[in-house]
Amino acid sequence: MIATWTGEPAQGCVWCGASFAAHGAVDRRRGRATCRNCGTATTDPVPDPESLDAAYGEWYWPQAGQRFSLVGDWLLRRSRAAMAGRIDEVAPPGEVLDVGAGEGTLIDALAARGRPVSGLERESDHPQIANREIGELEADGRFAAVVFWHSLEHMGDPRHQVRETKRLLEPGGIVFIAVPNYGSLQARVFGDRWLHLDLPRHLVHLTADSLRRGLGDAGFEVVNVSRTRAGQTVIGWLDGLVSSLPGGLDLYQSLRRKSARRYEIGRARRTAAIAAGVILFPVALLAAAVEIVAGRPGTIYVEARSV
Repeated sequence: MIATWTGEPAQGCVWCGASFAAHGAVDRRRGRATCRNCGTATTDPVPDPESLDAAYGEWYWPQAGQRFSLVGDWLLRRSRAAMAGRIDEVAPPGEVLDVGAGEGTLIDALAARGRPVSGLERESDHPQIANREIGELEADGRFAAVVFWHSLEHMGDPRHQVRETKRLLEPGGIVFIAVPNYGSLQARVFGDRWLHLDLPRHLVHLTADSLRRGLGDAGFEVVNVSRTRAGQTVIGWLDGLVSSLPGGLDLYQSLRRKSARRYEIGRARRTAAIAAGVILFPVALLAAAVEIVAGRPGTIYVEARSV
């Protein structure tokens, strides 16, 4: 079910800047307006500050390391450790900036490797994360790398974020971006029920092509694109398959700890959702493999060099 929120209708594409005023410039669907110039969707209406604050309740960022039940938090730490290794391998020597750092899992993994690292987040008490906007950072050319790990989609001004990243990176510095792929097969199959649509928290919905073009327009050279490194592809299929069953099952919320759920879920419904997920896991794995081979994975990962 799509959440409801208040705000003004989207007047233009937040990625390419095209106006929606011209006839045929936009395809408006429930909760989003897709730009016919670049293929990116903007959340529509654009949530006002009160709606966004309500969408990010205390449940969204619970105590660090206490988000998922079963082995979920362990898998999260493992994936961030692998990403930290990739950043350390590819980026030039120097400091890394994690934009939208969440609870700081990636920052901790980079620090454990001896990398100088800092982060930005809207609210955080992590000692290496500042509660500031990227445009408030003044040191041009300070960073060897900037990371948007499933955070760019949460930003209402993604084009500005990328331009500020260009300013902050040293020549040859790398930006690492992982986002949901609005052009994926799972996005098409599940439509309004697609997990990674996540309205209204996700404010921009990029395709692989629009992401690459936008980075090129901002002065970056895309040096690597991966269909698998961004992760979260299988869970997109699995959640969508489970939600298609009768009973209003919600696998993603069922996998979160009680304090980290958007709403209360009874034990019987939670058990049913998880059991359905176990049964459907092979189907989700096969579907994910098909969309990866087809070049339309549920998430996309890009590395781009500042030139």
